[in-house]
Amino acid sequence: MRLTLLLFFQFLCVCGFAQTSILKGKVMDSKDQFSLPGATLRISEGNRFTVSDANGNFEFLDLPVGTYQLTVDYLGYDHFSQQVQVTSTNGQLQVLLEAASNSIDEVTVMGDIAKGQAKALNQQKNNSNITNIISSDQVGRFPDQNIGDALKRVPGITMQNDQGEARNIIVRGLSPELNSVTLNGDRIPSAEGDNRNVQMDLIPSDMISSIEVNKTLTPDMDADAIGGSVNLVTRAVPNKQRISATLSGGYMPVREKAVYNGAFIYGNRFMDNKMGLVLSGTMQAQDFGSNNIEAEWKDEEGKVFMNEMQVRKYDVARVRRSVSAAWDYDFNSRNRIALNAMYNWRDDRENRFALTYKDIEWDEKQNSYIATLGRETKGGIDNNRNKGRRLERQTVMNFSLHGEHLLTSKLDMDWAASYSRASEWRPNERYMSYRLKKAKIGTDISDPYLPFVKDDNTDLSKLELKELTENENNTHEDEVGMKVNFRFPLSVIEGQKGRFRFGGRLRLKSKERENNFFEYAPIDGLEAMTDNPLQTWDARSWEQGERYAPGSFVSKDYLGGLDLTDKSKFEQETVPGEYLAVNYHAKEHIYAGYIRWDQNITENTALILGARIEHTRIDYTGNNVVDEKELTGEIRNKNNYTNILPGITLKHNFDENFILRAAVTTSLARPNYYALAPYVNTLMENREISAGNPNLKATYSVNYDLMVEKYFQNVGIVSGGVFYKNLKNFIYKYSDQSFTSARFEETFPDLKNPIQGTETWDFAQFRNGDKVDVYGFEVAFQRQLDFLPGKFLKGFGVYANYTFTESKAKGVSGENGILREGLGLPRTAPHMLNGSLSWENNKFSARVSANFTAAYLDEIGDNAFTDAYYDKQFFLDANASYKITKSFRIFAEANNLTDQPLRYYQGEKQYMRQLEYYKPRYTLGLKYDL
Repeated sequence: MRLTLLLFFQFLCVCGFAQTSILKGKVMDSKDQFSLPGATLRISEGNRFTVSDANGNFEFLDLPVGTYQLTVDYLGYDHFSQQVQVTSTNGQLQVLLEAASNSIDEVTVMGDIAKGQAKALNQQKNNSNITNIISSDQVGRFPDQNIGDALKRVPGITMQNDQGEARNIIVRGLSPELNSVTLNGDRIPSAEGDNRNVQMDLIPSDMISSIEVNKTLTPDMDADAIGGSVNLVTRAVPNKQRISATLSGGYMPVREKAVYNGAFIYGNRFMDNKMGLVLSGTMQAQDFGSNNIEAEWKDEEGKVFMNEMQVRKYDVARVRRSVSAAWDYDFNSRNRIALNAMYNWRDDRENRFALTYKDIEWDEKQNSYIATLGRETKGGIDNNRNKGRRLERQTVMNFSLHGEHLLTSKLDMDWAASYSRASEWRPNERYMSYRLKKAKIGTDISDPYLPFVKDDNTDLSKLELKELTENENNTHEDEVGMKVNFRFPLSVIEGQKGRFRFGGRLRLKSKERENNFFEYAPIDGLEAMTDNPLQTWDARSWEQGERYAPGSFVSKDYLGGLDLTDKSKFEQETVPGEYLAVNYHAKEHIYAGYIRWDQNITENTALILGARIEHTRIDYTGNNVVDEKELTGEIRNKNNYTNILPGITLKHNFDENFILRAAVTTSLARPNYYALAPYVNTLMENREISAGNPNLKATYSVNYDLMVEKYFQNVGIVSGGVFYKNLKNFIYKYSDQSFTSARFEETFPDLKNPIQGTETWDFAQFRNGDKVDVYGFEVAFQRQLDFLPGKFLKGFGVYANYTFTESKAKGVSGENGILREGLGLPRTAPHMLNGSLSWENNKFSARVSANFTAAYLDEIGDNAFTDAYYDKQFFLDANASYKITKSFRIFAEANNLTDQPLRYYQGEKQYMRQLEYYKPRYTLGLKYDL
């Protein structure tokens, strides 16, 4: 760091004497005046070059006054060349590029699909690291409602679904907690209570200008992204007035309900183009659901039997809303500031009707299988907010202010300050369940893919009240961020470009979970299930079969209408066991600094050398809970650690469009919040202890990447690459069924020991494993097939990619602490495949898209039979649009045409653990764009 400061101050001493200037400007489409990011600009004199940024802006620093020939190259556009005069008072230069076209038969090559691909591919081509870019135009050409669904089109990415929508991102086989998600470069906090995962279905795809998936990191980027870093770029201020509106409606066959979507964008520049503003908003509303069956299996001495089964009917109403604003002001050609704001909130209202058979066993006396039969209604208070359903309101907001300043003709600086917050609030969530013990049942496991329980217990008056509860869950995470970066020319090779960068970063994070839980005992009545209004559900449209009809449950409207605050009807009791152990407070302070040196070795070969240092301080508080009700005290733990993260990246251009990339980088992943929380939960009767682990180490990874890319001037790419990651201190859930008194005292020296004598207890805690090796390869092909003969064939385009991933884990302990051999890293999908075929002309465009992910290990159990797997998935989507006029477009979309279920299995593929169907979704809409 001292060396960096010395270089900086020496540079300041001499830069004032240089007789140089700057050349700044913006690259735009000549027809629509859209900004063109990723353009390559060269000044032939002196072999100087630069690349336009995400807003199309570019700058040449330390440029001697004089006349130069400026050339610009951009995939899908004609070559640009112009003579420019550089003076000491240069203004803003506008570079207008013409879309490439084929004059034969007046066929335009650059259609709407191709323009979106051109923006993305030019950025990807000119980035210094290995990336994949999706532009908003591309997102609009796929039938994707949210960011998660759009991301699953990227090579090496698969998504885990929630209620049929993509939620958790897996990059190159690495689980969500090993990746990062940022908004305009700012880390997005998590709305969920126990992890760092960003809910990708929370942000509508309409709100994003582009998505950048960084698969290798450079030193100026936050290091907490082992799998990759996904940066969501919001809409920038347009170069002229833009007005856009979208309205659409759809149909969800699973519940035969409608879908409603709307979006609006307005942007313009004012004050002689010095100030710009863009406002956008969107709302998506859908009423749908899912049909679900679940099972749990046991293996005793080689005999496999079903221990539990559930049939669940979900009704879900999901409303997703988002507003954003971007403002910028150019004081002059050297100073600019910008403000970005975004607020997303999603209301997820759910009713769940669950039929449960627990503790299934053979009863010799009754000569039958018996189980504890349960019927549970899940809902919420009936008011304008919950509407009789469980409400889960998740929000994510981000406010950032940043500035760009040219301090001299050789030195520029940028800075940013941001505040982000994510929260999840579940108020007045209610459950009402009835049960019948030792109910006679019949089981059919002849087909473990579709196990079945036959239930002849038709007399619902025998079911007695088990519980009536209401809870409120609150989680929120806040992050304040600040950063500053400096850059100046520094080359050690005569005639070659070199840049030196350095900067600092501060992140102040806090997270808190505060839940409560109450149980209510009716003073008079409600003891039998038939004391309540009931509603009955069949399964005539269920893919699993009509025999899985859930049957009768307490009415959701009746449950929502109960006045639980009426003390003459209900007695309230707090249930600490439901929330004491899960509540915690967390604070993290992260201090980072970096140096980065970009040096061209030759005209075609460039290196990036650098290192990042991140120092983390944590301060966590959890609860010590005994028998789920006794809070014996709080446990507070402080810790700190420092990571040094060097890296080297090479980029070699065999020619203008044939590129080799190689990188050796380092990165990390901090443990999940709840895994670090220093709680201890002791269940005396069951002899069970679960605990957090504040001494968990961050997972550290050394990453090796090699990628070759061939770009086509008429918009396309073929690429292939390999990668290898060596992870140390990866985190997994450890369990020990022979936990002794001595082990307790060793693990918790400051706590009272509940284990007596030679007793053994069950113990669960997250631990650091030894290491994991992750390796694989990916290939991609994307191209407009305009080389084919005839108008019709020229309109076709192909998009396809395949990723193979393999992993090997060491140091994972299973049941009784015995090391598990032959395991891979959870959530590492071995095969991922995307493909789409599109066709377009000046009026019409259409696309059919497919997405396949092979089965993979999802959770490590105590032994091989209790491991959980996420089964293979194949999605088929289609969409089409037609330009009615220049500004109006009608479009249609169809999602999940394969009716792909969500399926987990236990141990072996045949043993179904969860099977949930959602049916397809259909949308028809109208878009106006001026």
